[in-house]
Amino acid sequence: MNLRDRQRAETRLAIQTHAIRLFSDVGYDATTVNDVAAAAGVSAMTVYRHFPTKEDLVLYDEYDPLTASAVAAQPAGPLPSRIGRALEETAASGSLSEKAFLLARLRLMISVPSLRARHLDSQYATTDAIVLALCGSSPEPEEEFRVRATAMACLGAAHVALIRWAETDGEGDLAGLIRQALDSVFRETKST
Repeated sequence: MNLRDRQRAETRLAIQTHAIRLFSDVGYDATTVNDVAAAAGVSAMTVYRHFPTKEDLVLYDEYDPLTASAVAAQPAGPLPSRIGRALEETAASGSLSEKAFLLARLRLMISVPSLRARHLDSQYATTDAIVLALCGSSPEPEEEFRVRATAMACLGAAHVALIRWAETDGEGDLAGLIRQALDSVFRETKST
C-alpha cells in the first residue's frame, strides 16, 4: 500500500468506527450521516465518498478478497472443505479489537431490518469472489453452478455461526463455531 492508500484506509476505518459507536449508542435510525461525519471530523461528502450508503457504514469490510485468497490457497480436496477451511482461517485471523468491532457490526446487522436485507447482498458478493477465485473469469456453467451452490451453503452455515457468536457476546471460538456449523450441514448431508 502506498501512502495515499494507507491514508484512505485509515480515514475509512475512522469513519466506520465512529459510525458503529454512534449506531450502537444512539441507534441506527436515530443517527444521520451528518452525525457520523461530525463525530469523525470529516464532511458528509467524505463519508459518502468512502461509504455510498448508510448501510455500507456497517456492512463494508475487506473480508471478500481475504476469503477469496484463502480459498484459492487451500490444498486440493472436497470443495466444502476448501471453502470451510478458508472461512475458518479468515475468522481466526482477527485481533481482539477486530473481533470486538465485528461483534458490534454483527449486533447491528441482527437488530436492524434494513441491514439484514442488505447483508444478503454482501453474501452474493462474497460468493462471487469465491467463484472467481476457484473458477476464474469464464467458468464452465456446471462448474460455476457447483462452486456457487457450495459457497452459498458454506456462507449460510458461517452466517449461523456468526449469529450464535454475536448472541453469546463473542464468547467462544468463532472459527470453531464456523467449523461446527459446517460439520452440521455437510456431515448431515453425507449421512442422508
